Amino acid sequence: MTNPNRPAALITGASAGIGKSFAVHLARTGHDLVLVARRADRLEALAEELCEVHDIVVEVLPADLETAEGVATVEARLAEGDPIDLFVNNAGFAARGAVGALDPMALEAMVRVNVLAFARLAHAAAARMRAEGRGTIINVGSAMLFMQFAENAGYGATKAFVAYFTRTMQLDLADSGVRVQLLIPGVIATDFHAIAGNAIENFPPERVMQADDLVVASLRALEMEEPVCIPSLPDIRDWDALVTAEARIAPNASRDRPAERYH
Repeated sequence: MTNPNRPAALITGASAGIGKSFAVHLARTGHDLVLVARRADRLEALAEELCEVHDIVVEVLPADLETAEGVATVEARLAEGDPIDLFVNNAGFAARGAVGALDPMALEAMVRVNVLAFARLAHAAAARMRAEGRGTIINVGSAMLFMQFAENAGYGATKAFVAYFTRTMQLDLADSGVRVQLLIPGVIATDFHAIAGNAIENFPPERVMQADDLVVASLRALEMEEPVCIPSLPDIRDWDALVTAEARIAPNASRDRPAERYH
């Protein structure tokens, strides 16, 4: 049971990488934690370390988010357990391959985690937090949103879903007391890339950010009330320009006749 006198955070994908960095940083700043991942042994080891160092309560919640049972377990914790002040919706992985060549079972598993589990858990957290009139949700996307690379259609599309879903959540939860951040990491120095069949050494060092720096930027963006955090973007006006371009296209995306160039 979390301590009602301390803020509590639930983090998916908490056993490694970005999720683990969020856990360590939030423990350091006095949060009780609910840690979610498939690998119970890693969660238990992390929980023991954080409890000992920071004197907080850490709840371990093993769940495989590829499965309906795993998603239901975390949904129930968000909906019915002790209140969660911060939900870090981070779990995800990349299965890469050309369209028509990628293993269809790997594609399906990725969609289950990156899209279906992501959306179900975002929904559960939003419903509970809206009812309580407070809370924060961080949805972790990817800079692949802005790029198209061969053999990346599946992963890139799942992260495009995260971005659209999150931006619309922000509209749905306006004036509810619930904050929603879209966090867009670039290349982060974690084992994510090795699991996806790549290596961090294949990226130029100037393109690779440390996970701890990403987490600090995300939490600082919350303080600054930036709804979208792209940690390495020098000027947020570049994002604003993208939103402005979308607004210019939108009215003309649905008209009663084709544009003149098609006549």
